[in-house]
Amino acid sequence: MNEILNVNELITWNPAQENEHTERILWVEAGGFILYVIDAFSSQGLPISRKIKDVLNAIESGDAVKREDDPLIRVLNENSIKESDKLKRDKAWNIIAGIVKYENEPDVYEREKRGQWVSEAVSGHDVTYSTVYKYLRRFWQRGKNKNALLPDYYNSGGKGKRKTLGVKKIGRPRKNIDANGPGINVDEPTKKIFRLAVNKYYDTPKENFMTTAYNLMVKEFYREDYRFEDGIRKPTVIPIGQIPTITQFRYWYEVERDIKESLTKKKGSKKYALNNRSVLGKSDTDLIGPGSKYQIDATVADVYLVSRFNRTWIIGRPVIYAIIDCFSRMVTGIYVGLEGPSWIGAMMALSNAFTDKVGYCKEYGINILQEDWPSYHVPLAILGDRGEMESYHADTLVNGLDVRIENTPSFRADWKGIIEKYFNLVDEKVKPLVPGHIDISFRERGGTDYRLDAKLDIYQFTQIIINCVLYHNNKHWMKKYSMSEMMIEEDVDPIPRVLWNWGISNRSGKLRAYPKDKVKLSLMPAEAASVTEKGVKFKSMYYSSQKLISDRWFEIARNKGSWRETIAYDPRNMNFIYIKIDNDNYIKCEMLDKRLYNSKTLDEIEYLITYQKLKLDKNQESILQSEIDLFTNIENIVQKADKMTSEQRDKTVSNAERTKNIRERRRTEKGFEKLNSAFVLGEENKNEETNGQLKVIPLKEMQAEHKYPSNIEYLRKKQKERMDKRDE
Repeated sequence: MNEILNVNELITWNPAQENEHTERILWVEAGGFILYVIDAFSSQGLPISRKIKDVLNAIESGDAVKREDDPLIRVLNENSIKESDKLKRDKAWNIIAGIVKYENEPDVYEREKRGQWVSEAVSGHDVTYSTVYKYLRRFWQRGKNKNALLPDYYNSGGKGKRKTLGVKKIGRPRKNIDANGPGINVDEPTKKIFRLAVNKYYDTPKENFMTTAYNLMVKEFYREDYRFEDGIRKPTVIPIGQIPTITQFRYWYEVERDIKESLTKKKGSKKYALNNRSVLGKSDTDLIGPGSKYQIDATVADVYLVSRFNRTWIIGRPVIYAIIDCFSRMVTGIYVGLEGPSWIGAMMALSNAFTDKVGYCKEYGINILQEDWPSYHVPLAILGDRGEMESYHADTLVNGLDVRIENTPSFRADWKGIIEKYFNLVDEKVKPLVPGHIDISFRERGGTDYRLDAKLDIYQFTQIIINCVLYHNNKHWMKKYSMSEMMIEEDVDPIPRVLWNWGISNRSGKLRAYPKDKVKLSLMPAEAASVTEKGVKFKSMYYSSQKLISDRWFEIARNKGSWRETIAYDPRNMNFIYIKIDNDNYIKCEMLDKRLYNSKTLDEIEYLITYQKLKLDKNQESILQSEIDLFTNIENIVQKADKMTSEQRDKTVSNAERTKNIRERRRTEKGFEKLNSAFVLGEENKNEETNGQLKVIPLKEMQAEHKYPSNIEYLRKKQKERMDKRDE
């Protein structure tokens, strides 16, 4: 029996039967005796205990199954949540935070022990017992994270679906229709005005009020004329019924704009990070077992790489992100890219840490078993430095996955010694074998330029790093690992995977699992892409899907104009992008033309685009000169043609006569052209007499009582002349 039960997993009992029900795992005892669960869909459910062996036996016999999908967990990007919903969530969290803290597990799941904490919350926040239990039930049933407390209507309303606006005004009707009219709908032209007004009058360092921005917008965009008062020209606005209201303006802003983006534009990123972002706390929690705390860090590898587009191009040094479990020293996630340390790189490493590794390794041609790299869990805490992990993007981890973020103090990178040692180990294994590795002798006179030795591309270098991880996790003997008495008694080897498995069996009830697609979608970078008639355009690449074709997105774009959609993407492979419909749903789109960018990373693609642009700029002068030369050649030919036509034109022939019998002349010209261009073996020159040009017959010679000779006569004559010439 190799099943492992993790916190947050859903277990469905008696599948496909009348008494089917689903329970969520809340806590698993170290040592494997009992666990606590809650009915995930019951309006009155409370935690109960079960024996672990009973659950495992039920799964083995088919009386219970692990549920793959999880409709209750919402792993949301913090930027996508409305501020009003955040306020409701935070209010509920403040009421139950003291009850559900980890120190209270597993006692909080026992009714008798839980009562005192609930009573303190009721009296301390002036709420009812039913309110507290409603929040507790919601927290436990929906995945034990802060976002479980978001309002039930959060995903209602058809978010992400485009509404078709007609002539009739939608929404709440105005109170005084007779005086002001019914009002207008906020259509695309109105939204465009809103965006211009917000950027110009509201999201600025001046910190104008919303009403001020609205009035300035009306003054600029909704005037019909001017009037003069006291010598001052003042705008006259159009009828009030044709102007959007301040309520519509404010509602659009709350839906369309992000409060953090707005505050950052008003106050600057530094002031926002200092005064407006949420405070991420530190913890002194001991390392209970695997998943108690991860460390994350990035380093620039001491090796130069070449491009997969052109292996003669040297593209610089890659950045390696690594995440390590502090208890077992197992590497739980990695990411290799070309962009410097940033939140995007950290997100990709975290996404890798929280998901299965078998498929990831297969992408790089490496086949492993689940037990070779068994980590796919969300930890209690992540320790990083005062860089990307201090970014406000980390709020997604805090509120969506219930992860505590800890940051090392300034100038104290030594607090992350575990992961620093890992990077040193990787460097020791890679340096002797990898071409293009930095050589300290390069700076010396006569030293070899190691950059010219670069041979590896980013795909191959990632393969090397994966192999280093597999070695470290499964074979590396950590001589200086501090073993506990219990480990020594049980003769545990100081190898990361051995320690991980031992910790799961003896120490940890903290490993948590989330739906992989939801985790990836919330952590993947998100940007805007354009829906055009050629496909969804993102960074010079075009994408499509059968659903978009069926819904006629591209036909709409061709006839009504393009528009923008928010997409998520995996920088490691740009074959696919994902259009976000809402926080849980997406449309998967595939690259249309993969001949150039197939399976390439975003860094590689952007490098190629930049290179091509630089190459174009470098040759711009010669390109311009060539175009000028082309125009000059064309003008020269036209001038010669004009001169020849003027010399041979019979001015006694009227314009009407010149335009007669165009079809007859065309047939004559075609016949002559065929005869003139026919292949004749043994002749180097088709027409020495005319030097390859058509012999022009004056118009008078062609006239006979204002009639033209027949085509047949003319062609026979020319053919006879040609044959006589050959017989000479």
